[in-house]
Amino acid sequence: MTEFIPFDEGQKGLDWLALTDALAQGHERPKANVQDVLMYRGKETLLNRSAWIDGMGLAVKCATIFPDNKALGKPMVNGAVNLFSDDNGQLEAIVDFHLVTKWKTAGDSLLAARRLARPDSERILIVGAGAVGRSLWEAYSTAFPNALFSVWNRSKEGAEQFAKDCEGVVVAPDLEAAVKAADIVASATMTTEPLLRGAWFRAGQHIDLIGAYRPDMREADDEALLRARVFVDSYATTMDHIGELKIPLEAGVISDDHVVADYYDLEQFQRRSSDEITLFKNGGGAHLDLMTSRYILDVWKGK
Repeated sequence: MTEFIPFDEGQKGLDWLALTDALAQGHERPKANVQDVLMYRGKETLLNRSAWIDGMGLAVKCATIFPDNKALGKPMVNGAVNLFSDDNGQLEAIVDFHLVTKWKTAGDSLLAARRLARPDSERILIVGAGAVGRSLWEAYSTAFPNALFSVWNRSKEGAEQFAKDCEGVVVAPDLEAAVKAADIVASATMTTEPLLRGAWFRAGQHIDLIGAYRPDMREADDEALLRARVFVDSYATTMDHIGELKIPLEAGVISDDHVVADYYDLEQFQRRSSDEITLFKNGGGAHLDLMTSRYILDVWKGK
């Protein structure tokens, strides 16, 4: 029987730390077969992501990204997620797209932060006051319960609303000063030109880059990459696909071996010293949608 899992009911019983454990365990299975198909119409995007993990099953996620929807009071991102059985290919679940995306995206970043950020991190800056930023606040709060949160946004009004919605968050009026003061910087914006400057970074920080998903998008400049030990969730879905790495790689600013590891080599995901800068690129591949959907379905069934 196919399960239909809506957003509100589907969230009940989910746990951010348990999800990161499930994502780590998912990477112990055979490497996922992942295929992405992107179509563009100006600044609008159709993204079809499919993944198959032996022993876990198949997921197909279709996403539309229409940036102008924000001005109309409608979600910028919409879509659907289908989860299929590995045994017989039957449709096991249709999971709310926004539920999977919320938990996959923030859980992806949290898994990296649990391994790369200093455990004593006390100040967390969220750059971007959209839905992803709110999810990051939820997720990071579980692993760093004593941290003080601030938010910076291009629109002051957006940052102020974020602070009202998220208890304990304060508005950061100046991005440079906020970055310099933070222990963890989590950026989730739609920018194509870098907002974060490596010259602002200081020893011991962890930088979490989520927003860029197209070949022409990046949130951090070349110096940011050069000053940090760089990690990704998946070589296959970031290196040649997302401008954050694709642009500096093609320009010869960095080489492939500048990226230390992806999640299929989790033993390498660790901080070597308290003063090094770590940088993680969250690419959010379809295999992570599959792992997250499977975790949601397992919780839904009470396993």
